[in-house]
Amino acid sequence: MPIPTPHGGQLNDLIIRDAHIKQNLLQESATLPSITLTARQLCDLELILNGGFSPLAGFLNEDDYTSVVNDLRLSSVKGANGKGLLWPIPITLDVNEQTASSYANGSRIVLRDLRDETPLAILTVESIYKPNKAVEAEKVFRGDPEHPAVKYLIETAGDYYIGGSLQGINYPRHYDYVESRKTPTELRAEFEQSGWSQQNIVAFQTRNPMHRAHRELTIRAAQDIGDSAHILIHPVVGLTKPGDIDHHTRVKVYREILKKFPEGVATMSLLPLAMRMGGDREALWHALIRTNYGVDHFIVGRDHAGPGKNSAGVDFYGPYDAQELLAKYDDELNIKIVPFRMVTYLPEEDRYAPIDTIDTTKVKTANISGTELRNRLRTGDEIPAWFSYPEVVKILRATNPPRSRQGFAIVIDNSQKLGEYLTHALQATLNQFPGDRRITTINDSQINDVNIIGELVKAGSGVIIPTGNAKSIVDVVGNGNSLVVNYGNGDAKQGEFNLGQQDLVVVIDEIVNYLKQQGFY
Repeated sequence: MPIPTPHGGQLNDLIIRDAHIKQNLLQESATLPSITLTARQLCDLELILNGGFSPLAGFLNEDDYTSVVNDLRLSSVKGANGKGLLWPIPITLDVNEQTASSYANGSRIVLRDLRDETPLAILTVESIYKPNKAVEAEKVFRGDPEHPAVKYLIETAGDYYIGGSLQGINYPRHYDYVESRKTPTELRAEFEQSGWSQQNIVAFQTRNPMHRAHRELTIRAAQDIGDSAHILIHPVVGLTKPGDIDHHTRVKVYREILKKFPEGVATMSLLPLAMRMGGDREALWHALIRTNYGVDHFIVGRDHAGPGKNSAGVDFYGPYDAQELLAKYDDELNIKIVPFRMVTYLPEEDRYAPIDTIDTTKVKTANISGTELRNRLRTGDEIPAWFSYPEVVKILRATNPPRSRQGFAIVIDNSQKLGEYLTHALQATLNQFPGDRRITTINDSQINDVNIIGELVKAGSGVIIPTGNAKSIVDVVGNGNSLVVNYGNGDAKQGEFNLGQQDLVVVIDEIVNYLKQQGFY
């Protein structure tokens, strides 16, 4: 099957399109007002500029936004069936009211990289509008207030959107894994040069490390679609779900996994996507993006792009919602969907097999869940070679050390003097223990950015922080690596301690015992 036509019929690489007027745009950009993009907006802009979001050539104006939210279609671009072209996720430039009031239709605005203020594009405003966020949350993400995209929409995103077309000046510049950051134009050219362009190529979307089961399922997916099919490992390295493993660790893992594929079968390209964890709509979005990157098949798994369960244990999406939505629009897609076939390990035969081909009442199987893997990393217990390659495990252990080598933060309520006394006593107590972990104290006046606390903890330090702002620190460090001491009721089993009028020695003993029980000492 030849490389598919881009979604909408044309690949809109705006940097290539506007290269002949780049100097004029640069000169103009020096005279225009500008907006410095957020991290998510930067990801979105990069995929508009490089054509990954074709047919988009800008941020959605109000008409397109309304149509996408309600009908999963653009109003400004028609498909071959005469309907609006499929587009399931609103791509919007959100701003606050003050910024919105600074512009009018026809205004020209420079969009700048938040990392170095490089001018990336000039936007010509077509509409400035206040969205109904409740409707967007309900129709696009099903409305659960705990959904990460809904939380972002309500708590972080600006209340106004600016829509308009773009002229491209520069791609965002990256300094890591540059050789693997291929635009759709570059990846399509690579497929041509490698002789893959007339063969099937199946893309595998991931935001997690890959293990042996992932290698097996991608190879089987390729075999299912043709004898000479190829595999594109296409991991997300933009924004993923909070708490996911960082992209540096994952890319190192992907590089090792690639060595385990038969020669000439698989390649990798990194996708600078800001995921919304939007379940079925996001799966459709992912498929359209892969079409633009030149892939004709796409693996869609169980609960594809779903964020799991809410605090009540209820799934945000059904297990096969994504596959069902893609099947609904199959006749409008230039890409074929390959349903994920879960594979399991057969220890008595030392091989993997699709679980739907195994009678599990008669055949012994083995698997390690994500939770169990994290526990083994935390405790330092063995991770068997049948589950993951030793090279992969080594990378994961380097960035996910056992508890005995992890750092922690102890947040102490400093509203009374007793909190200050405990800070000094606890630092002296913990620094006497053997090991490489340094125990340090950081006061409120020394904290310009709570992320610094997070970095110290990641580096293995023990940080004691007398402050009245425990929540922001716990949010950055994580519940598993933070302890809170205050003057209210506390649950020592959950890392919460009550200072009250207790003897400091009693509180210190409780904290030390907790740290030992959790494996820090």
